[in-house]
Amino acid sequence: MNIMRTIRMEKITLNFGAGKENTKLEKGVKLLKKLTGIDPVKTVTMKRIPTWGLRPGLPIGCRLTLRRTHAHELLNRLVTAREHKLDARQFDNNGNVSFGVPEYIEVPGMKYDPELGILGFEVCVTLERPGFRIKKRRIRTQRVPHRHRITKEEAMTFMAKAYNVNVIKEEA
Repeated sequence: MNIMRTIRMEKITLNFGAGKENTKLEKGVKLLKKLTGIDPVKTVTMKRIPTWGLRPGLPIGCRLTLRRTHAHELLNRLVTAREHKLDARQFDNNGNVSFGVPEYIEVPGMKYDPELGILGFEVCVTLERPGFRIKKRRIRTQRVPHRHRITKEEAMTFMAKAYNVNVIKEEA
């Protein structure tokens, strides 16, 4: 097999949306810190939406990105929390996988914290191949050729082999 065609995980992004509730946001920050040991970054609104009571600069959530060995270890735990089952609809056409963990206590190694209560968060896994750097480099940025992109089926087989995930196909 060609080395340039091997699929690997680039990063995991954890996201917690709190809305405009500040206490819920602080709980989300504590949850992601407790889960990974790294301080998350707060996300702020960019637009004014008066019906939702949002204005620019208002913190509404937090996120965290993990790469390399930390990401592999955490993804194994997160997939276990989902009982090694993912739906085919959770895979997109660009080689990304997104799923939610409804309760953090389902993640192995996490104990219930009465201060946090029951909270959930979202997980996005970004997959790549060698050579994807051409779309992010500073000089002479290019698009990844269509034949080199990761398809939905390739992403599903990668997750099934690498993380023992059972992909539930949608019925037609």
